[in-house]
Amino acid sequence: MSAPYSAPYLVNGTTGPFEIVVGLEVHAQVISNSKLFSGAPTAFGGEPNTQVSLVDAAMPGMLPVLNGECVRQAVRTGLALGCTINRRSRFDRKNYFYADLPAGYQISQYKEPVVGEGAIEIELDDGQRKTIGIERIHLEQDAGKSIHELHPTMSYVDLNRAGVALMEIVSKPDMRSPAEAGAYVATLRAILRAIGSCDGNMQEGSLRADVNVSVRRPGEPFGTRCEIKNLNSIRFIQQAIAYEARRQVDCIEAGETIIQETRLFDPERGETRALRSKEDAHDYRYFPEPDLPPLLIDEAFIAACRESLPELPSARRRRYETELGLSPYVAGVLTADIEESLWFELLLAESAKQQGRAPREVAERAANWMTGDLFAALKRLDRGIADSPVTPAQGAELLALVADGTLSGPLAKQVFEIMLETGENPAAIAEARGLRQVTDTALLEASIASVLEAHADKVAEYRAGKDKLFGFFVGQVMKASSGKASPAAVNALLRQALG
Repeated sequence: MSAPYSAPYLVNGTTGPFEIVVGLEVHAQVISNSKLFSGAPTAFGGEPNTQVSLVDAAMPGMLPVLNGECVRQAVRTGLALGCTINRRSRFDRKNYFYADLPAGYQISQYKEPVVGEGAIEIELDDGQRKTIGIERIHLEQDAGKSIHELHPTMSYVDLNRAGVALMEIVSKPDMRSPAEAGAYVATLRAILRAIGSCDGNMQEGSLRADVNVSVRRPGEPFGTRCEIKNLNSIRFIQQAIAYEARRQVDCIEAGETIIQETRLFDPERGETRALRSKEDAHDYRYFPEPDLPPLLIDEAFIAACRESLPELPSARRRRYETELGLSPYVAGVLTADIEESLWFELLLAESAKQQGRAPREVAERAANWMTGDLFAALKRLDRGIADSPVTPAQGAELLALVADGTLSGPLAKQVFEIMLETGENPAAIAEARGLRQVTDTALLEASIASVLEAHADKVAEYRAGKDKLFGFFVGQVMKASSGKASPAAVNALLRQALG
C-alpha cells in the first residue's frame, strides 16, 4: 500500500509560492540487432557512417520494412508499465528539416500509437510514494548526429544512428518537483533494463529525456510549458527543472509572458537557454506513412510478450523484503539495477550453499556486505558490478569464512582488499598470508596474561570499578595478536582473567 503523499515542493517568488508541473518524454533506444526499418546494425561506437543502409540514407526508391523485434520490445515495455496494448496502430510521417534527417521527415506514430495509457509508482528518498501516469508509448526512428566541433566553418553528419528504433515514453504532467522527475526516470530505467528492452546507457544516448516544465499558482490551471531537449543524466534533468522553474517564476513576476519554446540545458552554467519556438503538432504536417500498412497485433502475440517478461524490480523488491527479511532501503538498493540484482542472487545462492543454511538466514549479511564493502570498493575503483574483480562465488566464500570463525571482521577486510588486487580466492589468501583468526585458548590466555602483567596499574583501576578500561584491554590483546585473535574469545577469556 502506498504511503500518504504530499507535495511540498514550491518555488517561492516575491508575490507568493508557485507550483512546478513536469511531464517527461523519455526516448529509449530499443535493444535490437538492426534498425527499425532496415537491416543496418545498431551497435554503439562504430566509425562514422559505417552502419547506414540505403533506406537510412533515404535513397530514391528505398522502402521501409518494419522490424518485428522492435514491435515485440515495445509491447513488452507497455505490459511491464501496466499499459494498454493497442491491437491496431499505424505509422505517420512527421515532417521537419534537419541536416542529419536525410528524408526530411521522421517515421513515427501520432494518433494511433502501439501502446496506450499506463502508470508506474515511484518512491522518493523520504519513503513517500506516488503514481505517475503514462500517456502513451510510440515507436519512431532516430535521426543522425550533427557534429559541429571538427571544423571551424562546417558541420559533419554521422548517420549511424539514423533509423535506430526508439520508444518514446510520454508521461502525464504528474510530477511536481525535480526529485519526482529523477525518481521517475530512475524507476523507468530500472524496468527497461530488467526486461531487456533498452540498455539504459544515458551516457551513450540510448536513454534521454525531453522535459516539459511549467509553473502555476497552487490549484490554478496549467501554465505555458517550455521543453528542454535531450537531457542524458538524472542529475541534469533535476538541475534543468529547478533552473527553468525559477526562470519562469522570475519572468512572471516581472510582468513578462512565458513563451512556449524549446530550450537547451547548459550543464557548465547550470542554466537553460532558448533554442527555437516550440512547434505544435500541426507544424509537423503529420500524415499516414504511405509505405507501411497499419500494424495489427493479435492476442497470441501479446500473450507471448507477457509470458517473456521476467520478475520486475517492484516484485523483486517485495520478495527481498518478505521472503529474505531485508530492510526496504537495502532491498531498494539491490533492485535498482538488474545487473546488481542478478549478482546478489548468485551471491545469495552460493552463500546458502557454502554455509549449508537457508537463503533467508544468510541474506542480511550477504546484502550488507555487497551494499557496503563491495559497492564502496567498486566506486573507489570506478568499476561497475559487471566489471567486479571479485566474483559472487568468491564473495560467498569470504562470508563463509567469517561465519565459521576463520576470519574476524577486520581480517576479512584485509583479505577482501587482497582479493581486489590479485583476484585470488579468500581461503587461499588467508592460508598463504597467515590471516586466519586465532581461537586457540592457550595462546590467547598467554597473550592476555602478558597484557595484564604489563598494565598492572590499569588492572587495579578496573578492579576498583573503572569498567570502561575493559575496552582498553581488548584493544591491547588484539594489537598483540596483530588483529588475528577472535574478538569473542578474547572478551570471554579477559572477563575470566579480570574476575
